[in-house]
Amino acid sequence: MSANQYVLEMEDDVLSRVPFSRSARDTKLGKAFIACRDNVEFTRDLADESMKLIVTSPPYNIGKKYERRTPLERYLSEQAKIIAECVRVLHPRGSICWQVGNHITAEREVVPLDVVLYPLFKQHGLFLRNRIVWHFEHGLHCTTRLSGRYETILWFTKSDDYTFNLDPIRVPSKYPQKKHFKGPRAGQISGNPLGKNPGDVWVIPNVKANHCEKTEHPCQFPVELVERLVLGLSDKGDNVFDPYMGVGSALIAAVRHERNGYGCDVVERYVQIAASRLELQSKGLLRTRPMDKPVYDPRLRNGGH
Repeated sequence: MSANQYVLEMEDDVLSRVPFSRSARDTKLGKAFIACRDNVEFTRDLADESMKLIVTSPPYNIGKKYERRTPLERYLSEQAKIIAECVRVLHPRGSICWQVGNHITAEREVVPLDVVLYPLFKQHGLFLRNRIVWHFEHGLHCTTRLSGRYETILWFTKSDDYTFNLDPIRVPSKYPQKKHFKGPRAGQISGNPLGKNPGDVWVIPNVKANHCEKTEHPCQFPVELVERLVLGLSDKGDNVFDPYMGVGSALIAAVRHERNGYGCDVVERYVQIAASRLELQSKGLLRTRPMDKPVYDPRLRNGGH
């Protein structure tokens, strides 16, 4: 039996054995706490200022199978409720990262959700630190407009004093051997030996059919996307919370890097899958795309892998 076949069978076996009941208040799996509950209700049970990082991707109100399409005004009203609770539980030095795409109206007009959600965060006095563009190559092919190949992450903090760790998320420099050509440091390497700042445009493959992390969730976070946020915006031992947990990618990133993960979702099946993935993570068997793996390049043999 191959290693991949073994892990696939382990995933099915773990999923069949994980006990989870909608009536349970929460379930503890190592450093992760998950529940099949409404997110506002779940968040109200969390202590004030207890979460160092809140990272999530809410439904885009476009009629996916796990959401019910509603008028945009109602959608924003529902978002305002959970955002208010997230601000309450956010640590004074903490960050909120809200990853969104576009809402498409009945008239097929594109509404950028980050633009309409921004005022809801500003109402609470938060500070926008970056509007991160997440670029990916795969997705639906549009016939009446250009195909969408990016989404955004709004990164807010509560104050000017916030956790930010650049070194763990540096990426390789384009010219690592570049040297100063004049002045007192002439001849010395000019860049940081650990790499460069990753900037605010992140090229990370999205989770599609052939992605090693793919589950039945139709809009799944790639773990490496959240890992960069976890490493950069929290410290070991901190609490990380995802109020739209889905299949648990944010919690996996948290516990993998010695944080505590909290999450909830209203779809019981997704919570069960999250539980199975977290158990596989605890055994070192969960398959994810490594953070340092280069993006697939069709010009190279085997895509450069």
